[in-house]
Amino acid sequence: MAKYERKLKGDFQELLNWVHRDIINGSSSVSYEDGSDFVLPGSRVAVRVYERYSMAGGNRVSMNVTIAGAGDDLFISAITSGGSQAVFFKMNTIGEETFLELCKESVQNYIRK
Repeated sequence: MAKYERKLKGDFQELLNWVHRDIINGSSSVSYEDGSDFVLPGSRVAVRVYERYSMAGGNRVSMNVTIAGAGDDLFISAITSGGSQAVFFKMNTIGEETFLELCKESVQNYIRK
């Protein structure tokens, strides 16, 4: 498992669309599996689940991306899993870390824009 979290300022819907686009376009094997949106007075939460094939691990890796926002205060959490081939311990997590980089780079580019 690999994890990336970041607090930032911006527009909730813009960040959600930005990250989604970058992840989908980041690899030919990425697929959008499902998502959920939730609104409370003054705040929003979006959860997205992606999957891709990892050449390094020879298996599929999933990534859960959660974005929470209240006004222009945003928080993003991305967690990958499924990249290990071992039965009892984690081994060869390169696929997870590589997949996570798509999200991390997307957020960094959003901040720099």
